[in-house]
Amino acid sequence: APRGTSIEKRPAEIAARVSFGHWEMDCVEGKKKTKKAFLVLTERFTRREIVRLMADKTADSVVKALDFLEREMGVVKFRKTFLSITVDNGSEFSDCAGIERSYRGKSKRTSVYYCHPYSSYERGSNENQNKLIRRHYPKGTSFEKLTPSDVACLEKWINKYPRKMFGYLASEDLFQDQLKTLFSNA
Repeated sequence: APRGTSIEKRPAEIAARVSFGHWEMDCVEGKKKTKKAFLVLTERFTRREIVRLMADKTADSVVKALDFLEREMGVVKFRKTFLSITVDNGSEFSDCAGIERSYRGKSKRTSVYYCHPYSSYERGSNENQNKLIRRHYPKGTSFEKLTPSDVACLEKWINKYPRKMFGYLASEDLFQDQLKTLFSNA
């Protein structure tokens, strides 16, 4: 059962992809019987991808990765960039409070929505982006020897990939335009 708010209560504007700052999140596992996994976040409007290497595929590692990302970006930028995150019902996303809570205390950093069981299409952008990851790291590939630099190269390649849906612009270009708009008005 979902540990937090159902996708049914997610605002319609998120589903319509008409606004920036709404993300889908998933984990991509490495070779069986190894621990390391990718935490993958996809922004729904621009399809910008964030990929982080985690020690394992646990709820604790997911919260730690988000805490690190929040520290890296800064609290204010994180909150304005991550308005919501939609996840599946995997055990790695079971700590809804930890995902939503800022690393700096009890304040809220984002809202989390949980998909219906067995409904990966409710995070369709994320699933499609995972296919790009698998071009570089097919199923059965161990992530144990990967470095943060390897992951950064993968993330850069995905975000610089020209998209027909965007008139052959890259997600990174659209994402940076959104950030400029968002933070020039602040």
